[in-house]
Amino acid sequence: MRFKNNVRAGLAAALTLLLLGLSSGISAAQTASRPGEHVYLMRGAFNVFSLGLDQLAARLQQLGINVSVENYLAWSRIVDEAAAEYRSGRVQNIILVGHSSGATAVTAVAARLGELGVPVKLAIGLDPTTRTFAAGHVDRYVNFVAPGGMGTVVDKGRDFHGVLQNVTITTAGHFDIDKNQALQDRVIAEIRTAVAGRPARIPAAPAARSAAGGAPASTRHAAYGQDRPQ
Repeated sequence: MRFKNNVRAGLAAALTLLLLGLSSGISAAQTASRPGEHVYLMRGAFNVFSLGLDQLAARLQQLGINVSVENYLAWSRIVDEAAAEYRSGRVQNIILVGHSSGATAVTAVAARLGELGVPVKLAIGLDPTTRTFAAGHVDRYVNFVAPGGMGTVVDKGRDFHGVLQNVTITTAGHFDIDKNQALQDRVIAEIRTAVAGRPARIPAAPAARSAAGGAPASTRHAAYGQDRPQ
């Protein structure tokens, strides 16, 4: 009799563990399938002067935020990937961060995504080297500029929809603005706020593509042209 009771107790415990395992598996699958964010960090020229973005990527990964680090020359591929992820529903919030030439590429990526009808939740520039006009659907665009150096402000173009803010930074220069701890903290705070907020708004209709195709007319030279040396 005692043996039968022990068997029944063992079977009940095993069944409970099995159900708990199934429940956990379903929960994990639901979490994995839930649309999230993708942060694209774009380095400047030569991949040697923007290594602060690698530090930033490591910190974001520790927070469980999906992040990629690319060279600014990959901006067109980033557009294709971001648009595909957004349209598939895997990603709701696209976040762009760039330093130097990478900051200039942020403008180009946001503009091209706007042409494709894909919104950007947050864009952050760290001392872009070419003055450009922001375009596209960007909920919030913050451009940090170190005055008196190689960087420049970003102007609001007529096709820009969102909030654009140029912020002067006096505690860092062009070559260390990406490595400045206080500024990294500020960038992370901006990203965390964006991730925790509502998904990027969907534009009513995509903007018309430029007649020449490729990069938007307002940013084409910035993306492909000769940026100032780094």
